[in-house]
Amino acid sequence: MAMCALVATADGSVHPAERKRVESLIAGHERLKHFPPDQLLRLFNRHIDRLSGDFRRARGGVLREIAKVRDHPALARAVIRTGVVIAGADGHYAHAERQVIHEVCELLNVSPTEFGP
Repeated sequence: MAMCALVATADGSVHPAERKRVESLIAGHERLKHFPPDQLLRLFNRHIDRLSGDFRRARGGVLREIAKVRDHPALARAVIRTGVVIAGADGHYAHAERQVIHEVCELLNVSPTEFGP
């Protein structure tokens, strides 16, 4: 949820299509089926609220959450793929979203070339 919120807020606003895509992921993603959907949505919204208030300050905490999967390469790639999905949800892959995804790739020791330019 941290990655979803980070990408969704990267361009300065959360597009309704991004929210719908997160809700869709919560409802149908294999790795998320073990968590209560309402809890995941609350977590996503909590991250959104923090990032919307002061993006630069809040992103450090969000990145620390994301960094927890650094030692799990398959999970790290799944987190990044999820971010790419959210970035494209509104039909526009913004430069700021691309930068955030590249930053997370570096944080998780994954080559950004695995996820496009």
